Formats: sequence, structure tokens, C-alpha cells
Amino acid sequence: MARESNPTVLIADDQADVREALRLLLKAEGIASVGVADPAAALEAVRKREFACALIDCNYSRDTTSGEEGLHLLEHLRQLSPELPVVTMTAWGNVPLTVEAMRRGAADFIEKPWDNTRLVSVLRAQIALAEGARRQRRLEAENALLRGETGEDFIAESPAMRRVVALVERVASSDANVLVLGENGTGKGVIAQLLHQRSPRAARSLVKVNMGGIAESVFESEMFGHVRGAYTDAKSERIGRFELADGGTLFLDEVGNVPASQQPKLLRVLEDGEFERLGSSRTQKTDVRLVSATNADLVAEVAAGRFRKDLLYRLNTLEVRLPPLRDRVEDILPLARAFLASNAQRYGRDGLRLAPSAERALTAWRWPGNVRELQHLMERAALLAEHAEVGAAALAFGEAAAPLSTDLDGMTLEQAEAHLVQRALERFDGNLQRAADALGITRQSLYRRLDKHDLRDAAVDAD
Repeated sequence: MARESNPTVLIADDQADVREALRLLLKAEGIASVGVADPAAALEAVRKREFACALIDCNYSRDTTSGEEGLHLLEHLRQLSPELPVVTMTAWGNVPLTVEAMRRGAADFIEKPWDNTRLVSVLRAQIALAEGARRQRRLEAENALLRGETGEDFIAESPAMRRVVALVERVASSDANVLVLGENGTGKGVIAQLLHQRSPRAARSLVKVNMGGIAESVFESEMFGHVRGAYTDAKSERIGRFELADGGTLFLDEVGNVPASQQPKLLRVLEDGEFERLGSSRTQKTDVRLVSATNADLVAEVAAGRFRKDLLYRLNTLEVRLPPLRDRVEDILPLARAFLASNAQRYGRDGLRLAPSAERALTAWRWPGNVRELQHLMERAALLAEHAEVGAAALAFGEAAAPLSTDLDGMTLEQAEAHLVQRALERFDGNLQRAADALGITRQSLYRRLDKHDLRDAAVDAD
């Protein structure tokens, strides 16, 4: 499958005028698109190239009312490309079809006739989320905290992680709410997904919500949905996250960021499973298993009056504490080798291996960024190592190990190398020696890369 350097949206609709209208709209917004007229052509297009998002109609020429063709296409796209976000288009007011599409894996939905602003906003959001999610999914898989899909075991050679694995296995089959605690980068989201996959709810949806990214003004709409006309810009109905997760699992990441004014509303639905869409008086029931995560000290937040004690009790029926990487030293090298191998394959550099000096450096580092930092470090090593054996000099700890731009996911190896070199030069105002040190290569190697990528003008030849 070819990877596109710029994000491209796949449009599947049997009406040529609809495809053309969408193409022109997206082109005006700087978004490329490819249009196809039927499900078979959509599947063929996804087999041949990579798309940032798919926008598909639910009805085609063979069946213009039930939406079954669109639902089948959605399922086939999810099987063919699990990372591809699929946005469905449905006739206004067809709530049952919309709910069914979301339950089968649709990332969002657009009503026909569509609102241009909302359509563009939804697609941009899904493209951005997909880029971030691609990196997170890779981290989850490579971290081996979610190896259930591949049949592999956790990378949990350390006693600390073995205790976590044993606890997760014990509580996964229950419906008890779970609070996952740990520092940034330890894999809290991975534990949430594992709990879902090992639970009786695995066949239903796992809906993830970053609570730190929801503005207080739209909290109710995002979590509980709204009806048309609930507020000035509510031009259509919206399904909330609790409704989407009905029968499955709802993961509230960064739950410590829930605004104090919204905590009673969250508490109510956790207590009795009831809520109303914003603007509606009809009470709805929901059956979800709640998994929450935070790196905050919620007990201290309760003491400071910023978090409700009764809400905390509802969230932490069971607690899972993830250890920082510095406390699971036995896992560092197995994780590093897995990350290096996977990134070497990704960038066409198979055969890379860690030298003893690199292994000593890895186990000696304190890992303030935890597993995520290790993953980024191994990605850099796979890109910049000059030899098959990766030595300590090729590792860039500290500032240079900050997360890579998500743009790398759309780059070739040559483009990624040029991007990293240029970023290092920019960060150190063109100073060659400092840039080389940050990249973990020699000054002579940096000279060669400057010539290779025609970046000499960005450098300052200073010691």
C-alpha cells in the first residue's frame, strides 16, 4: 500500500454531483480527495493507497433506503484498514442508522444535506486524531501491553509489571469501574483497551474520550449528546459518548480535568445510568463499563476542593497503578529491542541491533518520559544509526528525545532524516556541533547529511 505524503480523503458516493461538490469544498480547504462511486471501488482504492480519512455514504444504487450497503462497506474498510477513520453520511434524522454505524466503528457522522463548516471540521478532526492515534497504537502494540490481538504476551519481565498483568487479568471480566493511575507515558490507555478486550463487552464499542480536550461549554453535548435546536448552532442531533458506548466500555482519559461544574452531571450517570440529551426532557438509560485514567493525585484534588469525593469513589472501585519505567528495569531492554526492530522494519533498515554500550546506557537512564520516551528514542536510533550495531553514541537522551513530529508518519526515510537534521539546526541556531550532539552523530556525519539534503545554508560552521 502506497503512503501519500499529504493527507487525502476518500469520498464514496454513487452521485457524481455529490462527489464533485465535496471535492471542490475540500480543495478550497486545502484537503485532497479521491472520489469513487460504489463500495467495491472504495475497497479497491484503500488496497492501493493510504488515506487519512474516508467519507462514505450509507446508501448506493442497489439499495437507497436501508443503509445496509454503507454498513457493510464500513465493516470491510475497518477490516482492511483498522487505522482508517471512517465518517458516514446519512439522511438527516436517521438516528437508528447513525447509532448502528457508530457502533460498527464509524468515527463520526455527517447528515445530508450537510453543513459545510461542520463537515470540514469533522474531517480535519479525524485526520488529526488519526495521526496521533497511529503513533499511540504503534506504541501500544510495541509496548506489548496490548498483545492480545497478536497472541503474544506482555513484555512484563519485571516483578512490578507482572503484578499489574495479574491484576488486570483478575478484574477484566467484571463490570467494576477501574481507575488507572500512573505517570505520563506509562501506557494507561493501553490498559483500558486491554480491560475492554478481555471483558465480556469486547464485542461492543470501546469509546475513548480525552477529558482534558473537552471545553466546559460543550461538555454536556459531547458526553450526553444534544437535540436539534438545543442551542444556537445545534443544527442537527448529536449522539453523546455515553450513548455510543452503550453495552461496551467508556474510557475517560485525563479524568482529573473534568470541570467542577460538570462533575455532578457525570456523577449522576455513573450512579443510576440515566441521562438526558442537552435540550431534551426524555431520560435515557445507558449500560457502560467505565475505565478512567489520570496522572493527577485525585486524593489531593479532593482535599483541595477541586474534585468531588463521591465521584472519586465511583471511579475507583478498582485501582490499577502502572509503575514508571525506572521501576521496571528488567523490561527496558526487551522493550527497546522490540521498538528498534519495529522501527527498523518501518524505515527499511532491517538488521539493526543494540550494542552493549547502548544497552548499558539505556538501563542507566532514568526515563522521565517512561515507555513513550523509550519508543521515541528507538525511532530516532532507527533513523540515524550509521551502522547495523547501534551504539550509545547513536542514542539521543533528554531534550533531543522529545516526541517526533507526527509528520514523520507520512515521510519516506530520506524525508524523515532531512526533517530531523533541519529541526536540530533550527533548535541550535545552525550550530553544527550542538546539532550533531543532539542527533547522536558525529560532526563529520552531519556534514555528509547537510550535503545530501542540501542544507548547508542552514548551518553555521562554529565550534
